[in-house]
Amino acid sequence: MHETSAETQPTNQTSSPRMHTATDIAYIATFAALIIVLGAIAIPVGSAGVPIVLQNMGILLASMLLGMWRGGLTTALFLGVGLLGVPNLSGWTPTISALAGPTVGYIVGYLISAFVVGAIAQLAPTRARTGAGATRFALFALAGLTGVLVQYACGTIGLMLRLDLDLSAAIATNLPFVPGDLLKIVAAAGIATAVVKAVPHLLPVSRSARR
Repeated sequence: MHETSAETQPTNQTSSPRMHTATDIAYIATFAALIIVLGAIAIPVGSAGVPIVLQNMGILLASMLLGMWRGGLTTALFLGVGLLGVPNLSGWTPTISALAGPTVGYIVGYLISAFVVGAIAQLAPTRARTGAGATRFALFALAGLTGVLVQYACGTIGLMLRLDLDLSAAIATNLPFVPGDLLKIVAAAGIATAVVKAVPHLLPVSRSARR
């Protein structure tokens, strides 16, 4: 079936730059708050002190919907308030307190992955055409998978530095999280696909995606 005409509605060409800026700030603040709220869920796994959380799913979803710059700034704001002592991470630990711990690499990975996921997500088509929904979901899923791999890579380096683990042991620490993270990628991609279908102009798109 063809996608609905909701995706073909024209943008508001009369909106001022100031209005766009205010809207962007509102999106960034709202999604940063959502990521913080997701910190209420944390399940300890293994002996390395790395819990199962939903915050990484929030970061993926924010960047899938807001694109590279707004998604990246959302995560920067989320982490930044924690540097001021605001309890923002899982278990209501502020970023500043976690910097000396074994999960610091994952925190760095959160920020880097937000920009990477957003950049890939902006390749997704937003115009209504046959197969656009499936293409969108596939690109969002690819973006999410890439983002999680970035988080794992940074987290692995952090574990090696903080816990003096060798590479294989640090990589093995991530294995219990793989099934859950795959589910979170699929869930985030599905939600983002539905939202962009309903609100196609929410996600900035690259020039290649407009063709």
